Amino acid sequence: MEDITDVKYTQFIEKVAATKLVWGLKSKTGWANTESAEDEEVGVIPFWSDRALAKISARDDWKSYTPTEVPLAIFLEDWCMQMSENDTLVGINFDAKMLGVEAEPELVTLDILTRLKAINSAIKFDNYSSIDEFITEISED
Repeated sequence: MEDITDVKYTQFIEKVAATKLVWGLKSKTGWANTESAEDEEVGVIPFWSDRALAKISARDDWKSYTPTEVPLAIFLEDWCMQMSENDTLVGINFDAKMLGVEAEPELVTLDILTRLKAINSAIKFDNYSSIDEFITEISED
């Protein structure tokens, strides 16, 4: 039987590849973030595959935060690459209790790029001429 976290992760990858959007929570002070459930020294920035899921998490400490869309190309090129450099994890579709998948940004990027390629999706990047070039670049790191 598939673990619920695996299902959540797969749904996230498929949905963001299809819509070319991810959602974060943003306030006047910045983007919502937390520490890893595994290691409080490690930061996690949560992202959701749709606005409704992000909105559910905008409560308690994050009640002043608003679901904010991030175009997929910017998420992959800017967010994931920066998070990778800062050893920050991607929080995937956290629920209202702040439970969700914590994943390495390079893995999330590769899985989304692989999915985009599988569905023959066209996406324009600033720093890469193609999905293949982006995959090659990440795979070499």
